[in-house]
Amino acid sequence: MTTSPDPDIRQPPAARTGTHPVPARPARVVAGAALLLLLITWQVAARGPLARVDERLSGDVVGPGRLSGLLADLGSIPVAVPVLALVLVHAASRARRSGADRWWLPSLAAAVCMAAVPALVIPFKELIARPGPAVAGPGTGYYPSGHTATAAVAYGAAAVVLWPWLRSPYARRELLVVCAVLNLGVGLGLVRQGYHWLLDVLASWCLCAMLLTGLVVLLDRSSRTPPGAPGSRTGPG
Repeated sequence: MTTSPDPDIRQPPAARTGTHPVPARPARVVAGAALLLLLITWQVAARGPLARVDERLSGDVVGPGRLSGLLADLGSIPVAVPVLALVLVHAASRARRSGADRWWLPSLAAAVCMAAVPALVIPFKELIARPGPAVAGPGTGYYPSGHTATAAVAYGAAAVVLWPWLRSPYARRELLVVCAVLNLGVGLGLVRQGYHWLLDVLASWCLCAMLLTGLVVLLDRSSRTPPGAPGSRTGPG
C-alpha cells in the first residue's frame, strides 16, 4: 500500500504559508521603476540637466583602486552568473527531493529572468549610445550598466529562490541585507573605477526592479495555486 507524502514535509517552509517577499503594492513598484527609468533615459538621451549633474558628480567620485575593482568585478558574468546557477541547481534539487509541486518552476523562472538581461540592456545601449567617463576611454554604449543589471538579477533572483527555504525572519533579513550590500558594492565599484556614470547604474536598478518584482509575483501566485487547479500541472491519470 502506498501513502501520500505529508504536505508539511514535502513543501518548503514558506510554501506552506504562501509567503514570498512580495512588495505590498507590486504594480506601484513596477510603475514607479518604469517612470524613473523613462525620466533618466530621456535626460541621458537629451543630455539634459540631470545628465550634466550626473557627469559632474560621477567625475568627483572616480578614484580607481583595488577594492573598487574587486567590487565592480562582482557584477561580471563570470562571477555573478555561476553564483546564480549554483543556487538554482541547489534549490531545484532540494525542492525535487522534498516532493514539492512544480519543483522546477522557481529555478526555471529565475534563469529566464537572467537571460532577459542582455535582451533588454543591449538595445538600450545601442539606442542611447552614451559615452563613458574619461577614464573608460573612447566609445559608447555605457547606458545602462550591464554589470549592474547582471549583479542585480543574479543576486536578486538567487535571494528570491532561496527565500522559501529559510525558516527564520532573521535569516531572511540577512539574505536581503547581503543581496543589497552586494549590489550597492557593485554600483559603487563601477562608478569609482570610472567604468560607468551614476545614472547608468541607477537605470539598471530600475530595470531590474521591474524584472525581479515580476519574478516574485509569479512565484508567489504559483505557490498559492493548489495542484490540479486551472493553470497548474496535474499528475499522470
